[in-house]
Amino acid sequence: MKVYLDHAATTYTDPEVFEAMKPYFCEVFGNASSLHGFGREAARAVDKARGQVAAALGCKPSEVYFTSGGTESDNWALKGIMHAHTDKGRHLITSKIEHHAVLHACEQLEKEGFEVTYVDVDENGKIRMDQLEAAIRPDTVLVSVMAANNEVGTVQPIGEIAKLCKAKGVLFHTDAVQAVGSLPLNVSEQGIDLLSLSAHKFYGPKGVGALIVRNGVRLDKLIIGGAQERSMRGGTTNTPGIVGLGEAIARAVGGMEENNAHVRALRDHFIDRVQKEIPDLRLNGHPTDRLPNNVNFSFEYVEGESILMTLDLKGIAVSSGSACTSGSLDPSHVLLAMGVPVELAHGSIRFTFGRRNTLEETDYTVEVLKETLQNLRAMSPLFNPQRGEIKHV
Repeated sequence: MKVYLDHAATTYTDPEVFEAMKPYFCEVFGNASSLHGFGREAARAVDKARGQVAAALGCKPSEVYFTSGGTESDNWALKGIMHAHTDKGRHLITSKIEHHAVLHACEQLEKEGFEVTYVDVDENGKIRMDQLEAAIRPDTVLVSVMAANNEVGTVQPIGEIAKLCKAKGVLFHTDAVQAVGSLPLNVSEQGIDLLSLSAHKFYGPKGVGALIVRNGVRLDKLIIGGAQERSMRGGTTNTPGIVGLGEAIARAVGGMEENNAHVRALRDHFIDRVQKEIPDLRLNGHPTDRLPNNVNFSFEYVEGESILMTLDLKGIAVSSGSACTSGSLDPSHVLLAMGVPVELAHGSIRFTFGRRNTLEETDYTVEVLKETLQNLRAMSPLFNPQRGEIKHV
Protein backbone atom coordinates (compact mmCIF):
# COMPACT_ATOMS: atom_id res chain seq x y z
CA MET A 1 0.00 0.00 0.00
CA LYS A 2 1.21 3.51 -0.84
CA VAL A 3 0.06 6.28 1.48
CA TYR A 4 0.77 9.98 0.95
CA LEU A 5 0.59 11.93 4.22
CA ASP A 6 2.67 14.97 3.30
CA HIS A 7 0.03 17.35 1.96
CA ALA A 8 1.58 20.29 3.83
CA ALA A 9 4.61 19.93 1.55
CA THR A 10 2.49 19.77 -1.57
CA THR A 11 -0.84 18.49 -2.78
CA TYR A 12 -1.43 16.82 -6.13
CA THR A 13 -2.98 18.95 -8.86
CA ASP A 14 -6.71 18.34 -8.97
CA PRO A 15 -7.51 16.63 -12.32
CA GLU A 16 -10.26 19.17 -13.03
CA VAL A 17 -7.80 21.98 -12.33
CA PHE A 18 -5.38 20.38 -14.78
CA GLU A 19 -8.13 20.13 -17.40
CA ALA A 20 -8.82 23.86 -16.99
CA MET A 21 -5.13 24.60 -17.53
CA LYS A 22 -4.51 22.41 -20.57
CA PRO A 23 -5.83 24.72 -23.32
CA TYR A 24 -3.44 27.48 -22.22
CA PHE A 25 -0.35 25.44 -23.04
CA CYS A 26 -0.94 24.56 -26.69
CA GLU A 27 -4.14 26.23 -27.89
CA VAL A 28 -4.62 29.58 -26.13
CA PHE A 29 -0.88 30.16 -26.00
CA GLY A 30 -0.68 33.91 -26.58
CA ASN A 31 1.29 36.23 -24.31
CA ALA A 32 -1.22 37.89 -21.99
CA SER A 33 0.62 41.20 -22.44
CA SER A 34 0.28 41.18 -26.24
CA LEU A 35 -2.30 43.48 -27.82
CA HIS A 36 -3.49 41.12 -30.56
CA GLY A 37 -6.33 38.64 -30.29
CA PHE A 38 -4.18 35.78 -29.06
CA GLY A 39 -2.89 37.93 -26.23
CA ARG A 40 -6.31 39.32 -25.36
CA GLU A 41 -7.73 35.81 -25.05
CA ALA A 42 -4.98 34.86 -22.60
CA ALA A 43 -5.48 38.12 -20.70
CA ARG A 44 -9.18 37.34 -20.26
CA ALA A 45 -8.26 34.03 -18.64
CA VAL A 46 -5.86 35.81 -16.27
CA ASP A 47 -8.55 38.33 -15.40
CA LYS A 48 -11.00 35.53 -14.64
CA ALA A 49 -8.48 33.89 -12.30
CA ARG A 50 -7.84 37.23 -10.59
CA GLY A 51 -11.56 37.48 -9.96
CA GLN A 52 -11.68 33.93 -8.60
CA VAL A 53 -8.92 34.69 -6.10
CA ALA A 54 -10.63 37.92 -5.05
CA ALA A 55 -13.97 36.16 -4.55
CA ALA A 56 -12.34 33.41 -2.49
CA LEU A 57 -10.49 35.79 -0.18
CA GLY A 58 -12.89 38.70 0.15
CA CYS A 59 -10.76 41.28 -1.62
CA LYS A 60 -10.88 43.24 -4.88
CA PRO A 61 -9.38 41.92 -8.14
CA SER A 62 -7.17 45.04 -8.24
CA GLU A 63 -5.58 43.84 -4.97
CA VAL A 64 -4.40 40.49 -6.43
CA TYR A 65 -0.85 40.24 -7.80
CA PHE A 66 0.32 36.93 -9.23
CA THR A 67 3.77 35.61 -8.27
CA SER A 68 5.81 32.43 -8.56
CA GLY A 69 4.64 31.17 -5.16
CA GLY A 70 4.63 31.71 -1.42
CA THR A 71 8.35 32.39 -1.06
CA GLU A 72 8.32 35.21 -3.59
CA SER A 73 5.13 36.63 -2.09
CA ASP A 74 6.61 36.65 1.41
CA ASN A 75 9.84 38.25 0.20
CA TRP A 76 7.97 40.87 -1.77
CA ALA A 77 5.69 41.72 1.16
CA LEU A 78 8.51 42.18 3.66
CA LYS A 79 11.16 43.78 1.47
CA GLY A 80 8.67 45.79 -0.57
CA ILE A 81 7.01 47.31 2.48
CA MET A 82 10.17 47.97 4.47
CA HIS A 83 11.99 49.61 1.54
CA ALA A 84 8.96 51.75 0.70
CA HIS A 85 8.40 53.10 4.22
CA THR A 86 11.82 54.14 5.49
CA ASP A 87 10.31 57.58 5.97
CA LYS A 88 8.30 56.14 8.87
CA GLY A 89 10.87 53.75 10.31
CA ARG A 90 13.05 50.68 9.87
CA HIS A 91 11.48 48.31 12.42
CA LEU A 92 9.70 45.03 11.60
CA ILE A 93 8.04 42.51 13.92
CA THR A 94 7.52 38.80 13.24
CA SER A 95 7.28 35.57 15.24
CA LYS A 96 9.91 32.93 15.95
CA ILE A 97 7.94 30.19 14.18
CA GLU A 98 7.55 31.73 10.73
CA HIS A 99 8.43 29.90 7.53
CA HIS A 100 12.01 30.47 6.43
CA ALA A 101 10.73 32.51 3.50
CA VAL A 102 9.88 35.13 6.12
CA LEU A 103 12.74 34.52 8.55
CA HIS A 104 15.44 34.60 5.88
CA ALA A 105 13.92 37.73 4.35
CA CYS A 106 14.13 39.29 7.82
CA GLU A 107 17.78 38.27 8.09
CA GLN A 108 18.48 39.95 4.76
CA LEU A 109 16.73 43.10 5.91
CA GLU A 110 18.80 43.10 9.10
CA LYS A 111 21.96 43.04 6.98
CA GLU A 112 20.63 46.14 5.24
CA GLY A 113 20.27 47.98 8.54
CA PHE A 114 16.65 47.26 9.38
CA GLU A 115 15.73 46.09 12.89
CA VAL A 116 13.62 42.98 13.48
CA THR A 117 11.89 41.86 16.69
CA TYR A 118 11.10 38.15 16.92
CA VAL A 119 8.13 37.55 19.23
CA ASP A 120 7.85 34.36 21.31
CA VAL A 121 5.10 31.77 21.13
CA ASP A 122 3.65 29.63 23.93
CA GLU A 123 4.00 25.87 24.33
CA ASN A 124 1.21 25.32 21.79
CA GLY A 125 2.71 27.61 19.17
CA LYS A 126 0.35 30.56 19.76
CA ILE A 127 1.90 33.99 19.47
CA ARG A 128 2.20 35.88 22.75
CA MET A 129 -0.08 38.83 22.11
CA ASP A 130 1.23 40.79 25.10
CA GLN A 131 4.76 40.57 23.71
CA LEU A 132 3.55 41.56 20.27
CA GLU A 133 1.76 44.64 21.56
CA ALA A 134 4.73 45.64 23.72
CA ALA A 135 7.08 45.30 20.73
CA ILE A 136 5.25 47.85 18.57
CA ARG A 137 7.11 51.17 18.49
CA PRO A 138 6.59 54.52 16.77
CA ASP A 139 9.06 53.43 14.06
CA THR A 140 7.43 50.01 13.51
CA VAL A 141 6.38 49.67 9.88
CA LEU A 142 5.12 46.09 9.56
CA VAL A 143 4.00 43.07 11.56
CA SER A 144 4.20 39.70 9.78
CA VAL A 145 2.59 36.66 11.44
CA MET A 146 1.57 33.47 9.64
CA ALA A 147 -2.10 32.46 9.63
CA ALA A 148 -1.33 28.81 10.40
CA ASN A 149 1.98 27.07 11.04
CA ASN A 150 3.25 24.69 8.40
CA GLU A 151 4.87 22.26 10.86
CA VAL A 152 2.53 21.96 13.86
CA GLY A 153 -0.67 23.39 12.35
CA THR A 154 -1.37 25.96 15.07
CA VAL A 155 -3.78 28.66 13.89
CA GLN A 156 -2.99 32.25 14.90
CA PRO A 157 -5.57 34.91 15.84
CA ILE A 158 -4.92 36.98 12.74
CA GLY A 159 -8.10 39.01 13.09
CA GLU A 160 -7.01 40.08 16.57
CA ILE A 161 -3.48 40.83 15.34
CA ALA A 162 -4.81 42.88 12.41
CA LYS A 163 -7.04 44.88 14.77
CA LEU A 164 -4.07 45.63 17.04
CA CYS A 165 -1.93 46.70 14.09
CA LYS A 166 -4.61 49.01 12.75
CA ALA A 167 -5.01 50.64 16.17
CA LYS A 168 -1.25 51.23 16.30
CA GLY A 169 -0.98 52.48 12.72
CA VAL A 170 1.13 49.52 11.60
CA LEU A 171 0.72 47.42 8.44
CA PHE A 172 -0.07 43.71 8.83
CA HIS A 173 1.08 40.87 6.56
CA THR A 174 0.12 37.23 6.99
CA ASP A 175 1.72 34.21 5.34
CA ALA A 176 -1.46 32.24 4.62
CA VAL A 177 0.20 29.59 2.44
CA GLN A 178 -0.99 26.75 4.70
CA ALA A 179 -4.31 28.37 5.57
CA VAL A 180 -5.89 29.07 2.17
CA GLY A 181 -8.41 26.35 1.37
CA SER A 182 -8.41 25.08 4.97
CA LEU A 183 -9.49 28.14 6.95
CA PRO A 184 -12.13 30.78 6.16
CA LEU A 185 -10.25 33.96 5.21
CA ASN A 186 -11.63 37.37 4.32
CA VAL A 187 -9.01 40.03 3.75
CA SER A 188 -11.45 42.92 3.99
CA GLU A 189 -13.38 41.75 7.05
CA GLN A 190 -10.26 40.64 8.95
CA GLY A 191 -8.36 43.84 8.22
CA ILE A 192 -5.38 42.20 6.51
CA ASP A 193 -3.11 44.52 4.53
CA LEU A 194 -1.03 41.88 2.73
CA LEU A 195 -1.53 38.12 2.35
CA SER A 196 0.68 35.46 0.71
CA LEU A 197 -0.57 32.24 -0.88
CA SER A 198 0.68 29.40 -3.09
CA ALA A 199 -1.44 27.26 -5.42
CA HIS A 200 0.23 23.91 -4.80
CA LYS A 201 -0.98 23.84 -1.19
CA PHE A 202 -4.64 23.63 -2.24
CA TYR A 203 -4.55 21.20 -5.18
CA GLY A 204 -3.28 23.68 -7.75
CA PRO A 205 -0.07 23.69 -9.80
CA LYS A 206 3.40 24.35 -8.42
CA GLY A 207 5.30 27.53 -9.26
CA VAL A 208 2.44 30.01 -9.02
CA GLY A 209 1.07 32.04 -6.12
CA ALA A 210 -0.20 35.48 -5.28
CA LEU A 211 0.32 38.42 -2.98
CA ILE A 212 -2.80 40.28 -1.91
CA VAL A 213 -2.05 43.97 -1.34
CA ARG A 214 -4.80 46.19 0.01
CA ASN A 215 -5.47 49.14 -2.27
CA GLY A 216 -3.57 52.17 -1.02
CA VAL A 217 -0.73 50.20 0.55
CA ARG A 218 2.58 51.38 -0.87
CA LEU A 219 5.36 48.84 -1.53
CA ASP A 220 8.46 48.71 -3.71
CA LYS A 221 8.82 46.27 -6.59
CA LEU A 222 10.77 43.07 -5.96
CA ILE A 223 11.13 41.90 -9.60
CA ILE A 224 11.68 44.54 -12.26
CA GLY A 225 11.96 44.31 -16.02
CA GLY A 226 8.45 44.56 -17.40
CA ALA A 227 5.02 46.14 -17.06
CA GLN A 228 3.18 42.96 -16.09
CA GLU A 229 0.90 42.87 -13.04
CA ARG A 230 0.04 46.53 -13.46
CA SER A 231 3.75 47.41 -13.65
CA MET A 232 4.38 45.97 -10.17
CA ARG A 233 5.94 42.58 -11.00
CA GLY A 234 7.96 42.00 -14.15
CA GLY A 235 8.06 38.70 -16.00
CA THR A 236 5.99 36.97 -18.68
CA THR A 237 2.60 36.06 -17.30
CA ASN A 238 2.29 32.36 -16.40
CA THR A 239 -1.15 32.01 -17.94
CA PRO A 240 -1.63 28.23 -17.47
CA GLY A 241 -0.43 28.40 -13.87
CA ILE A 242 -2.61 31.39 -13.05
CA VAL A 243 -5.65 29.69 -14.60
CA GLY A 244 -4.87 26.66 -12.42
CA LEU A 245 -4.54 28.80 -9.31
CA GLY A 246 -7.88 30.47 -9.95
CA GLU A 247 -9.68 27.19 -10.56
CA ALA A 248 -8.01 25.52 -7.55
CA ILE A 249 -8.83 28.27 -5.07
CA ALA A 250 -12.44 28.42 -6.24
CA ARG A 251 -12.80 24.67 -5.80
CA ALA A 252 -10.91 24.60 -2.49
CA VAL A 253 -12.98 27.34 -0.89
CA GLY A 254 -16.23 26.00 -2.35
CA GLY A 255 -15.54 22.50 -1.01
CA MET A 256 -13.82 23.55 2.22
CA GLU A 257 -16.48 22.36 4.63
CA GLU A 258 -16.72 18.90 3.08
CA ASN A 259 -12.97 18.46 2.73
CA ASN A 260 -12.27 19.66 6.27
CA ALA A 261 -14.79 17.23 7.72
CA HIS A 262 -13.09 14.37 5.87
CA VAL A 263 -9.49 15.14 6.83
CA ARG A 264 -10.41 16.14 10.40
CA ALA A 265 -12.07 12.76 10.97
CA LEU A 266 -8.96 10.94 9.73
CA ARG A 267 -6.68 13.20 11.76
CA ASP A 268 -8.62 12.72 14.98
CA HIS A 269 -8.81 8.95 14.48
CA PHE A 270 -5.05 8.87 13.88
CA ILE A 271 -4.26 10.99 16.96
CA ASP A 272 -6.54 8.88 19.14
CA ARG A 273 -4.99 5.57 18.10
CA VAL A 274 -1.39 6.81 18.29
CA GLN A 275 -1.82 8.31 21.76
CA LYS A 276 -3.51 5.16 23.07
CA GLU A 277 -1.21 2.60 21.46
CA ILE A 278 2.26 4.18 21.38
CA PRO A 279 4.12 5.22 24.57
CA ASP A 280 6.50 8.13 25.15
CA LEU A 281 5.38 10.82 22.77
CA ARG A 282 4.23 14.42 22.59
CA LEU A 283 1.52 15.90 20.37
CA ASN A 284 2.87 19.22 19.12
CA GLY A 285 0.72 22.24 18.34
CA HIS A 286 -2.51 23.58 19.73
CA PRO A 287 -4.93 20.80 20.75
CA THR A 288 -7.94 22.46 19.07
CA ASP A 289 -6.82 25.60 17.15
CA ARG A 290 -4.96 23.69 14.47
CA LEU A 291 -5.31 22.98 10.79
CA PRO A 292 -7.85 20.19 10.22
CA ASN A 293 -5.37 17.91 8.45
CA ASN A 294 -2.24 18.43 10.56
CA VAL A 295 -0.65 16.06 13.10
CA ASN A 296 2.85 16.54 14.53
CA PHE A 297 4.23 14.04 17.05
CA SER A 298 7.59 13.92 18.80
CA PHE A 299 8.65 10.39 19.69
CA GLU A 300 11.19 9.81 22.45
CA TYR A 301 14.41 7.78 21.98
CA VAL A 302 14.39 7.88 18.15
CA GLU A 303 15.42 10.21 15.33
CA GLY A 304 12.71 11.59 13.08
CA GLU A 305 14.75 10.88 9.95
CA SER A 306 14.97 7.20 10.89
CA ILE A 307 11.21 7.02 11.30
CA LEU A 308 10.68 8.85 7.99
CA MET A 309 12.98 6.56 6.02
CA THR A 310 11.52 3.40 7.55
CA LEU A 311 7.98 4.51 6.80
CA ASP A 312 9.04 5.38 3.27
CA LEU A 313 10.26 1.82 2.76
CA LYS A 314 6.74 0.72 3.69
CA GLY A 315 5.21 3.10 1.14
CA ILE A 316 4.20 5.85 3.58
CA ALA A 317 5.26 9.44 2.80
CA VAL A 318 5.55 11.79 5.79
CA SER A 319 7.81 14.67 6.78
CA SER A 320 10.22 15.42 9.61
CA GLY A 321 9.39 19.13 9.33
CA SER A 322 9.06 21.72 6.58
CA ALA A 323 9.96 20.39 3.12
CA CYS A 324 11.89 23.61 2.58
CA THR A 325 14.35 22.67 5.35
CA SER A 326 14.42 18.90 4.87
CA GLY A 327 18.14 18.97 4.07
CA SER A 328 19.01 20.44 7.46
CA LEU A 329 20.14 18.29 10.40
CA ASP A 330 19.12 20.99 12.89
CA PRO A 331 15.99 20.39 14.98
CA SER A 332 12.88 22.33 14.03
CA HIS A 333 13.08 26.01 14.94
CA VAL A 334 9.32 25.89 15.44
CA LEU A 335 9.48 23.16 18.08
CA LEU A 336 12.42 24.79 19.84
CA ALA A 337 10.50 28.08 19.99
CA MET A 338 7.63 26.17 21.62
CA GLY A 339 9.96 24.90 24.32
CA VAL A 340 10.28 21.31 23.08
CA PRO A 341 13.64 19.89 24.28
CA VAL A 342 16.26 19.46 21.57
CA GLU A 343 16.43 15.67 21.89
CA LEU A 344 12.65 15.36 21.64
CA ALA A 345 12.46 17.81 18.72
CA HIS A 346 14.85 15.52 16.81
CA GLY A 347 12.25 12.76 17.01
CA SER A 348 9.42 14.68 15.35
CA ILE A 349 7.28 13.61 12.42
CA ARG A 350 4.55 15.58 10.62
CA PHE A 351 1.57 13.73 9.15
CA THR A 352 -0.75 15.82 6.94
CA PHE A 353 -3.89 14.29 5.45
CA GLY A 354 -5.59 15.07 2.14
CA ARG A 355 -8.72 14.54 0.08
CA ARG A 356 -7.82 11.07 -1.20
CA ASN A 357 -6.69 9.55 2.11
CA THR A 358 -8.87 6.80 3.61
CA LEU A 359 -9.51 5.25 7.00
CA GLU A 360 -7.80 2.07 5.77
CA GLU A 361 -4.65 4.06 4.95
CA THR A 362 -4.80 5.75 8.34
CA ASP A 363 -4.99 2.46 10.21
CA TYR A 364 -2.23 0.97 8.06
CA THR A 365 -0.02 3.93 8.97
CA VAL A 366 -0.65 3.44 12.68
CA GLU A 367 0.28 -0.25 12.49
CA VAL A 368 3.47 0.44 10.53
CA LEU A 369 4.36 3.30 12.85
CA LYS A 370 3.95 1.08 15.92
CA GLU A 371 6.22 -1.58 14.42
CA THR A 372 8.75 1.02 13.28
CA LEU A 373 9.04 2.63 16.70
CA GLN A 374 9.28 -0.72 18.44
CA ASN A 375 12.17 -1.75 16.20
CA LEU A 376 14.01 1.56 16.36
CA ARG A 377 13.60 1.91 20.11
CA ALA A 378 14.91 -1.63 20.62
CA MET A 379 18.22 -0.36 19.24
CA SER A 380 18.27 2.72 21.48
CA PRO A 381 20.34 2.53 24.68
CA LEU A 382 17.99 5.07 26.28
CA PHE A 383 14.79 3.07 25.89
CA ASN A 384 13.68 0.68 28.64
CA PRO A 385 11.04 -1.69 27.27
CA GLN A 386 10.61 -3.29 30.71
CA ARG A 387 9.16 -0.13 32.19
CA GLY A 388 5.66 -1.19 31.20
CA GLU A 389 4.17 2.28 31.29
CA ILE A 390 2.88 4.80 28.79
CA LYS A 391 4.26 8.23 29.56
CA HIS A 392 2.87 11.11 27.55
CA VAL A 393 5.33 13.98 27.66
